Amino acid sequence: MLSYRHSFHAGNHADVVKHIVQSLILDALKQKDKPFVYHDTHSGVGRYDLQDERSEKTGEFKQGIARIWQRDDIPADIASYIDAIKALNQGDELRYYPGSPKVARAQIRDQDRMVLTELHPSDFPLLLQEFRGDRQVKIYKEDAFARLKASLPPKERRGVVLIDPPYELKHEYMDVVKAIDESYKRWATGTYAIWYPVVYRANIDKMLSGLEALGIRKILQIELGVEPDTEERGMTASGMIVINPPWKLEGQMQAILPWLKEAIAPTHGHCKVEWVVPE
Repeated sequence: MLSYRHSFHAGNHADVVKHIVQSLILDALKQKDKPFVYHDTHSGVGRYDLQDERSEKTGEFKQGIARIWQRDDIPADIASYIDAIKALNQGDELRYYPGSPKVARAQIRDQDRMVLTELHPSDFPLLLQEFRGDRQVKIYKEDAFARLKASLPPKERRGVVLIDPPYELKHEYMDVVKAIDESYKRWATGTYAIWYPVVYRANIDKMLSGLEALGIRKILQIELGVEPDTEERGMTASGMIVINPPWKLEGQMQAILPWLKEAIAPTHGHCKVEWVVPE
């Protein structure tokens, strides 16, 4: 299976799609003054140095964020995402890339809060250091789904859960389905954003079937591919499955994804925005 340590893949095409969708959901939540919670199940370290040996080894950001962050035709809807990246960098040099916690922190307001979980023994101390002293951020070194279960429903009754496990083990795809089943029973009005890599398409099909069988309405699939599906090892596409998406998200991503495909994978890429289960 794919070994997906954030530090090796920071800023790649999968991160771009994930963090654009994340930012659009947060933008939608901010349309109301009422507070919300951002819950991140697999947080990583918060920010990534693209000159680190791990990022340099793969160079994946060069086929991801590096291709779009300074273009002059960036869609207005992804301004919040691009602003989060520019806030970590000075001038024209792309040195740092924000993980999902930093993307979220750039957008949450004084009345909002964040819940982050990270179990990896190397990543947790770095995440803790990144947010040390930040009273709006609570960080747990716990099992991601156990913490999620314990945290729902949130006191705010509004918010988003980002679920992006490494999928190093085959059963993790169905672990996500189980986590959604348990979470939705506790908090049916929350937004759940599930990131997935396409390594073997059959795993994604199985996860989608599992989610569909839960009887939950309003499940939207968003996907960007950079290469055709293959039986060989390697991620050819990635996407987001969003439960209870903001009402504008479908239209926003229908406009953004073709632009992204042209910028990142013009020759062999594909993109789609489809309802797995409509309203």
